[in-house]
Formats: sequence, structure tokens, C-alpha cells
Amino acid sequence: MRGIAARAGGWSARHRWAAVGIWVLFVVLAMGIGSAVGQVEVKQSQQMPGEVSRAHQIIEDAGLEEPAGETVLVQATDTETKATAPEFRSAVDAVMKAVQSTGEVSDVTSPYETGTVSKDGRSALIQFNVRGDPETAHKRIEPVLKAVEKAQSEHQGLVIEELGGASMNKTFKDAFGDDFKQAEFSAVPVALGILLIAFGALVAALLPVLLAISAIMATTGLMAVASHFQPMGESANSVMLLVGLAVGVDYCLFYLRREREERAAGRDAQTALMIAAATSGRSIVVSGVTVCVAMAGMLFTGIAEFQSMGLAALIVVAVAMVGSVTVLPALMSLLGERVEKGRVPFLNRVKRSNGSGESRVWRAVLGGVLRRPKVSLAVAAGALVAIALPAVGMHTQQLTLDQEFGDSLPIVRTYERINKAFPGGTDPARVVVKAEDISAPPVRQAIADFRAQAISSGASEGPVEVVTHPEENIAVIDVPLVGGSDMAKAEKSLDLLRDEVRPATFGKLDGIEAPVSGQVAGSKDFNDKIVGSVTPVFAFVIIFAFVLMLLSFRSLTIAITSIVLNLLSVGAAYGILTAVFQHGWGASLVGTEGVGAIVSWLPLFLFVILFGLSMDYHVFVVSRIREARLKGRDTRDAITHGVVTTAGVVTSAAVIMVAVFAIFGTLSMQTMKQMGVGLAAAVLIDATVIRGVLLPAVMALLGERNWYLPKWLRWLPDMTHDETGPAALQDRQVSVRQDDDEPERVRV
Repeated sequence: MRGIAARAGGWSARHRWAAVGIWVLFVVLAMGIGSAVGQVEVKQSQQMPGEVSRAHQIIEDAGLEEPAGETVLVQATDTETKATAPEFRSAVDAVMKAVQSTGEVSDVTSPYETGTVSKDGRSALIQFNVRGDPETAHKRIEPVLKAVEKAQSEHQGLVIEELGGASMNKTFKDAFGDDFKQAEFSAVPVALGILLIAFGALVAALLPVLLAISAIMATTGLMAVASHFQPMGESANSVMLLVGLAVGVDYCLFYLRREREERAAGRDAQTALMIAAATSGRSIVVSGVTVCVAMAGMLFTGIAEFQSMGLAALIVVAVAMVGSVTVLPALMSLLGERVEKGRVPFLNRVKRSNGSGESRVWRAVLGGVLRRPKVSLAVAAGALVAIALPAVGMHTQQLTLDQEFGDSLPIVRTYERINKAFPGGTDPARVVVKAEDISAPPVRQAIADFRAQAISSGASEGPVEVVTHPEENIAVIDVPLVGGSDMAKAEKSLDLLRDEVRPATFGKLDGIEAPVSGQVAGSKDFNDKIVGSVTPVFAFVIIFAFVLMLLSFRSLTIAITSIVLNLLSVGAAYGILTAVFQHGWGASLVGTEGVGAIVSWLPLFLFVILFGLSMDYHVFVVSRIREARLKGRDTRDAITHGVVTTAGVVTSAAVIMVAVFAIFGTLSMQTMKQMGVGLAAAVLIDATVIRGVLLPAVMALLGERNWYLPKWLRWLPDMTHDETGPAALQDRQVSVRQDDDEPERVRV
């Protein structure tokens, strides 16, 4: 047997304990080394591109720590009471004393000193910093929050509420931290339950889950090692778990179902395992390499968070692929018939009396598709294009607090109150000024001019605050942007600062830097970077996937159709996302509402993930069709055989993916909802409409042209390595027509 997967499976089956021992040793060593070296997290200066990154880098290089800032809003509940009223002043003094008494804060400033009183005189902001490491400030903010709550209870005629990085972080972790972890861990029992239904036996159902978990454990250690070259972001572990569970279970499912099918057809255990290794094993290798290439596309974004997600996903797919073609055959050889242990009565499973493994439901569906392929193609493609149309008007941005959480948290109402009273005050633009001598008169004059022009230009309504660090020659200017939580207006204000105010003030001086950062700047720069990454990432993924499919199937037609069908499923997913989350069409059905935007990183993320995962199904189905064709069936019969015999596996794999992704669609965070719904919808469409209708309709219409490889491409290396069932054990040849005048001889 010539295929890599066949050789690996054969060796593992002959050296069962060695293969299992090597895998266990690999997992243990990976985890041990990873624990020893530790994981390097992405620094704040690496998280955002452009000016935001430069601003953080200046702060980090200077050895300055940006403390966790907090704000307490004191607001009159009626229009008569003003900030100058005695009871209002009394409340401000009480809050300042209360937070200072906790010993957890520093630099408490009065609104009467800083001028942070609203234009209508009804609101004032008390500002302070949380002592200690800003990364862990949320763990120390509880006494401060209680002190503010006590002040509120003593001044019922006023609104007294706290907002800041530490308090928001604590609120989110309390509300969603356990929820998110529970969603991650519930994915495993959900996958196990579906596999139990698919196989009808506990041992067979446990194998894919255990192998996927071991691959995830090994990847956790490898990620720590890789993080010393590419720091890992917060989302990398979650993406790795999702992708690892999805592909790990899928690959094992493909392998196990083929082996069970061959045994049910009367093959002996050894032959059945060898056939599974040579066929499904090869599909796993082709699919795994294609998925890895897709995940590598994220490395071209230039955004550290994306690069870490791509690298983590790439590693876990590679590990799961290797495990599926090595240790899985060894375990199956060790277990033998015991893989059927723990049978559950009444559950549907492949019957020994029917070795075909065919799905009756899909045979009925496919019969209609193949009788009228043109109509089926037109209806299915038309429906998906119609679903994809809303994506034309897709609007992406970093979601604001109220968009992300709606009214589910009290802190959101605080955010809205502060934004209304102090437009942009919750998310000011931060200008980090670095000069050779920050105290030099020209520099001080430029800072003063910048403060004045920021307001006179209409970019800000003030107050513009400046904090100077003379020893480090750095000044930090906070500019509340006009527009507040309205991102479109806030970005216009940001553009005024960057394109007009900054050049008119700091642009006159040499040797001075003044990058503008802040949440609005970060959102805009991130979105611009993502948009700029679309073309290179899409091109990389599509071109390499095309080449891999061309080499793996030696068919120009199959390579082209695979790309087109995958793009169609991705487009449909984009359309669903836009319709539901941007326009709010049917949003209540998924427990959400339209927020007018799609989170900026999601379209690119979805493209890479979906393009990779879609190849799982495509490679598996087309491989089975090609295998049937090489055995001598005509193209239409091969399509029928390939689709109906893989439908059960593809359906089971899709149900697992949809269920796991749908769990994340139930979370309260809008970002998680969008990701979960987008992934679940796309996988469902791909496994049903694409693989069950469009693929067979297209291949039926193309006929023998499915296997077309032009003469000028015959020099390409032959990576087919087809092993067609028991005939693989014989030395024979099958002719597959490549063009109108010359067949290519394929050695099986």
C-alpha cells in the first residue's frame, strides 16, 4: 500500500502497544514541557495594530504602568438639583471618603477640581485609580463597589454608580465567566451523546471523544512552547478547544464508520482495518492538511490575536490528524470486536446484514436530485444566493458595551448615563506624546494648543486632561470624543484629531511622537486592518486549497467545484449573520436582537474556520465517489454510492459540530452569539444543501468531465494513493478517462 495513511495504519495495527505508548508519551511530554516553559500571553502593545500598538509600546518601553481607572457617576434624578447644591456636594464628599477608606485606590480627584461636571450641571464624575497590577484589579475592586453602593443607599435622591475597567471586568467574569466555561465543557458530553446515538455502542462512542481530548491536551502544551515565538491571545484556547473537538471527533468518526462498515460487509477485522486506513485514513490526511492550510491564513492578518488563534487551531488539527491515523488504528486493533461493547438498545446503527452503510433517507433525496440535476442545482444554488444577498450590506465594527450586552447588566445603563452626560467620556481618545524633553517650552505650548484645538475643531466637548511624566519625557492626553457610543460619529471625531488637530500642533515639532489610541481608535484601526487582510488571507486560503485538491484528486474540475461550493456556503453564512444580527430578521428565534453591526473580526474568522471545516465533508464524500469510480462504476452510480454511504457519517459529524457551536450561540455576549450561530448555520448548510444536493447535482451534470486533468498538468505529482477496498491488496489497474482522447492509467 502506497498511501501514507495506509502505511501508518498498518504499522500501528502491527505494533499496537508501541503506537499507543508513543502517543501517550507524546501527550505527557507535550503537557510537561508546556507546563515547564509556561505560556506567553499577548501584550497590550501587540493586541491592536497601528497607532494603538505604538502608543502602548511607548508606555511599556518607558516602564510606565497604566493603572486601572475607575469613575463614579453622581447624577441628580430631577432637573432642579445641580452639582453646586449642598446635598450634591455632600454626596460627592461622601463617595470620595468612602472609596479612599478602602485602601484599594489612589489619586482620587474631585469633579470640582477637574471640571468633570456636565453642561446641564446635573452630573459629576469622581475619578480614581485602583492600586496594584491593573491586570488583576478586578479581584480587588469588590470593597470599592460596596463602598459606592453604601453611598448610594445613603443618598436616595441621587444616582451614584461606578464604571471602569476593573468593575466591568469583575461584572463580566461574575456574569459570564462560569457561563462561558460551562459552554466549553458541555461540548464534550453533547458530542459523546450524539456519537452514542450514531454508533449505538459506548466504547465506539468514547474512542473519538477520548482521542479528541488527548489531542487537545497535547496541543495545550505545544501552544505554550509556540507562545515563546508567537504569544497567545485570550481567545486562542477557546478556538483550539472548539476546532480540536470538531475535527478530532470527525476524523475518528470517519475512520470508525468505515471500519465498521467493512466488517459488517463480511471482511475480517484485519482487512477491514486496512481498508479503513487506506481510504478514510487518506481522506483524513488530505482534509487535515487542507484545514491546516486554511488556519494558516490567519497568520497573514498581522493581528496578534488572530495569529495566535490560527496557530493554535493549526496545531490541534495537525495533532488530531496524526492521532487519527496512528493511535486510532492501534486502539481499534487492540479492541477488536470489543469496540461494540456497551451496546444501547433501540439506537440506530450499521447492521451486519447490510454492509453498504447506505442511508435510506439520503438515497431517496439523491434519487430526486439525480433525476433532475439542473432543477436541483438551480433551486439549491438560487436559495443559497438569496440567503447570501444580505451580506452585500454587511457593516462590521467593534461592538460597544450596549451592543454587546444590551440591557442584561446594570453596568450597561451606567455606561449609557455617563455617555449621555459626558459624550465620549467613558471611552476617550488617548494621545501618548513622546519627546526628547517633554518639559521644553515648544512641547508644552504644542500640548496646550492641542487641548484647545481638540475642542475648537469640534472633535471634543472637553474636558481634555493631561498627565505628564517628566522623567520619562511622556505626556498622556485624554480627549473625550464627540459621538460617545455612536461609533460613526466618534470615528469622525477621531479623524479630526488625527488628520487636522495633531498635524497643526505636534506636526510643527521635530523628534516628537503623538500616536492616538483608545477604544474608538482601537476599533477603527482593528477594523481597517481586518479589511486590509481580507484579500491576502482569502487568496492564500483559496489558492492553496485549490492546489491541494488538485494534487489529491488529480482533477481540475473537482478542485474548482470544491472551491466554488465552499465559497457558496460561506456566503450563505454571511447572509444569515447579517440578516439576523445586523437587521434583526428572526433574531428572537435565537434569543437576540439586531444590533446594527457584525463584530469586525468575525467574517474573516468564519471564512478561515468554515473553509477548513467544509473540506472535511468535501474530501470525505468526493474520495468515496472517486473510489467507487475507480472500481468501475459509472459516474452517476459512483455519485449515488459515494453520497449515500457517507451521508450517515457526514450527518453525525455535522450534528456534533452544529450542537457544539449552537451552545455558544446561547451565551449572552453578542460576540459569542454571532460566532455560534454563524458557525452552526454554515455547517448545517454545508452538510445538507451543499453535500446532499449541490455537489451530486454538479457532478451529475459534469459526468466524465469530473475527472478531467489537462495534458499540460500531467506533470503534477500523483498524490492520489487510492486503495479501493479489498482490491487494494491486489496489483491491478483501472482506467479513468481524463480527456476526450487519452485515458490516464491509475495504479491501485
